[in-house]
Amino acid sequence: MSVFRSLTDAELLAKLQQGDAGAFTEIHSRYYAVLYRHALQRLDDSAEVQDLLQELFSYLWDNRETIQFTVSLQAYLYAAVRNRVINVYKRNRLKYDYFDSLQSFIDNGTPEADQNIRLKQLTELIETEVEKLPSQMRLVFEMSRKQHLSHQQIANELDISVLTVRKQVQNSLKILRVKLGTYLFSIFL
Repeated sequence: MSVFRSLTDAELLAKLQQGDAGAFTEIHSRYYAVLYRHALQRLDDSAEVQDLLQELFSYLWDNRETIQFTVSLQAYLYAAVRNRVINVYKRNRLKYDYFDSLQSFIDNGTPEADQNIRLKQLTELIETEVEKLPSQMRLVFEMSRKQHLSHQQIANELDISVLTVRKQVQNSLKILRVKLGTYLFSIFL
C-alpha cells in the first residue's frame, strides 16, 4: 500500500507544493475518476473530458508552488472542472456562431455584418500581398484570377509558354497561402 494513500488531502497538498511527485500521483488517482464522471455528465464527450482533465492536472502540477488553496482540495478540483466545462461551452458556442454565420451566408448568398467586415479585411490583405509579388508573377496571377483568362490565353498574350504560366500561378498561390495562412486560420477559429 502506498504511503500516500493514508494521507489527508491537506497533507497531500503540502507535499505537492514541495514538489513531491508521489503526492501528485495520489491526488490524480484519488480524484481523476470522480472528476471524469462529473465532467462527462456535463459535456457528454469523452475525448473533451480527457483533454479537460489533462489540462487541469497539468496546471496543478506546473503551478503547485504558487497555487493558493483557500478551499479544500476536493472543492478546488470541482470548481476547476466546472470552470473548464464553462470555457468549453463558451468555445463551442463561438464555434457554432461561426458555423451559423457561414450557413447563413450559404443559404442567403450574402454575408452577415461580421462576415462583411472580415471579407473586406481579407480582400484588402489579399490585394496587399498580391502587390508584393514579383512583377511578372503578379501580372500572370492577376490575368488568371481577375481577368479569368486561361493559361493558354495568358501565354499567348505575354508570349511565354503555358508551362511558365502554370508555374507562375502555382508559385504565387504558394506564396499567398504562406502569407495569408495565419490570418485565415485565425478567422475560422
